[in-house]
Amino acid sequence: MAEESEFLQKEPCPKCGSKDNLARYSDGHAFCFTQGCGHWEPPTDGGEVQPRNTSGRKVGKDLILDGECRALPKRRITEETCAKFGYTVGTSSRGNTVQLAPYYSGNQLVAQKMRDADKNFVTLGDFKSADLFGQQLWRDGGKKVVVTEGEIDCMTVSQLQGNKWPVVSVPNGAQGAKKALQKHLEWLEQFEEVVLLFDMDEPGRAAMAECAPLFTPGKCKLASLPNGFKDPNEMLLAGRGSEVIDAIWGAKSYRPDGLVGIKDIKEQLRKPVEVGLAWCFQELTDLTYGRRYGEIYGLGAGTGVGKTDLLTQQIAYDISELKLRVGTIFLEQAPTETAKRIAGKLKGKRFHVPDDGWTAEELDTAVEGLEAADALVMYDSFGETEWDVVKAKVRFMAVSEGIRVIYIDHLTAMADTEDEKGSLEQIMKEMAGLAKELDIIITFVSHLTTPEKGKSHEEGGRVTIRHFKGSRAIGFWSYYMFGLERDQQADDEKLRGITTFRVLKDRYTGQAVGQVIYLAYDSKTGLLKVLDGNPFDDETGVSNPSTNWDDSDSPF
Repeated sequence: MAEESEFLQKEPCPKCGSKDNLARYSDGHAFCFTQGCGHWEPPTDGGEVQPRNTSGRKVGKDLILDGECRALPKRRITEETCAKFGYTVGTSSRGNTVQLAPYYSGNQLVAQKMRDADKNFVTLGDFKSADLFGQQLWRDGGKKVVVTEGEIDCMTVSQLQGNKWPVVSVPNGAQGAKKALQKHLEWLEQFEEVVLLFDMDEPGRAAMAECAPLFTPGKCKLASLPNGFKDPNEMLLAGRGSEVIDAIWGAKSYRPDGLVGIKDIKEQLRKPVEVGLAWCFQELTDLTYGRRYGEIYGLGAGTGVGKTDLLTQQIAYDISELKLRVGTIFLEQAPTETAKRIAGKLKGKRFHVPDDGWTAEELDTAVEGLEAADALVMYDSFGETEWDVVKAKVRFMAVSEGIRVIYIDHLTAMADTEDEKGSLEQIMKEMAGLAKELDIIITFVSHLTTPEKGKSHEEGGRVTIRHFKGSRAIGFWSYYMFGLERDQQADDEKLRGITTFRVLKDRYTGQAVGQVIYLAYDSKTGLLKVLDGNPFDDETGVSNPSTNWDDSDSPF
C-alpha cells in the first residue's frame, strides 16, 4: 500500500511562539494546535491541502476552531494520532470541555461532531456535504481501506497501523452506515479491498450485512473481533491491539446469505443420515423416514372425516413417547376441548364426549398429568385468525418456550376472504420460511374444495392436491401432503369407521406418493389404529388392527 502523509515531529510555532505545538508532516505541511493560533504551512511536495480559517473561533456555521490537540489517555489514543485526524479538545458555547471530530468535504472543514464528558453528541456545521471521517487524509484508491463505526475506533485502527494506511469512519453509527457508504461508494470502490469493522453487537453486525452488498462482488470483507470485545478501542485498552490487525487481515469475503460451499457444510455432510421424529403410526414413519425440523406438512380432508382425531393422537404421541413440548394453534376449537381430546388420547378415553364411560377422577388424573409434564402450550384465539398474529404466536412458542413441534388447525381460517388464493400463497411462503428459520416442524390442516365430479369427500371421494384450497402454494411449499378419505354414509357400519390415509406429496424421496394406510377408529378408546391389508378387499382386516403405540404406553 502507498504510504500517506504521516506525522513526523513537533516544532516551535513561528506565529504564537509555542515550543512544540506545531505538527510537521511527511509532505512538508504543518499546523499549529495551540488554542487560538491555527498557524498553517503548505506542503512542499505540491499538495493542495487548504489551510484552516484562523480569523476567529468559528468557521461557517457553528464550527469551533480553537480546539487543542491532546492525547486521549482514557482511550489510549496518542497526541500524534489525534493530530493526524485533527481531533481536538475545545470549549463549547456553554463553556463545557468537549472533544471535536472534524469532517471535511474534500479538503475543506465543513462540520464537526462534538462530544461532552457525558457522551452526549452534537453535530455542528454542514454534515450533508461531509465526507467520511478521515477521508481527506488518504489518496484515492489503494490496496485496502478499513471502515469503522465511530471516530475513536477509526483512530484506534489507524494508530495500530502506525497511522500509515487508510481508515475511515461512518458519521452516524450503525443506523446510518448504509446511507453514508452509498454516498461515498465511488471513492470506496477505488480500493481493491474494503474491510468493514463495525461494533460486534447486533446493530453493528446487522449494519455490516446491510452494507456489504453495496460493493462489487469480492471487494468487501467483514472483520470479526474475538468474543467478549465490542470494538477496536476495547481491544486496545485490553492490550490486545495486535489482534485487531489480525482481524483486519483475516476478514472474510462477504457472501450473501444462503450461499455456501462444500467447506461450509463439510461437517454436516459427514453426519450419518438419521430417521426423523416418528409419527404415531410406524407404517407412516417407514414411508416418510420420519419428520424433519425445518419442514412443514399439510393434511387435508372433508368435514367430519377425522382430521382433529388424527392431529390430537399425533400430539399425544409426541408428548407421551417422544417427550416433546408441543404447541397448538386450533383456530376453531377452544383450548379446553383440545386439552380434553389430547388427555383422552393419552388415557384411551373420550373425555370430550359426555356420558362415555369415563369418570371425573379419570379426567382429573389425566389433566394433572398434562399439567405436571408442562408439555402442551395452546393458543386461545378468541376468534383472532389473522396470520400476522398467528405467526407471532408461532415465533414466541419457538423462541421463548423452546417448542419445536407446532400444529395449526386450520390454514383456511387465516385466508383473506377477499383474496383467498393470494393470501394463502403469502401465508404458505412465510410459514415455510418460519419453519426453516426457527428450525421447527409445522403440521397444518387445510380445508378442501368440492370435487367437480364424483363422490364428495364426506362420502369417501378421493383427495388430490388440487382439492386443497390454495393448492398451488400448498403443493409448492409443503414437504409432505396427506389426504384423509372416509365414507361417512357407507351402509356397512365397520366401513364407516375406516379412514384411508393417502400420501399425496413426498419431497424427500418421492417414493411414498400414492401409498395408503388404512386406519380404524375405536369408539371405545377414541384411538385410531392401522389395519393390516386393505379392508375394502377383505373386511376381516377391520378386527385385526396394529400400531406401534400400545395403549399401556401412556405415562399418566
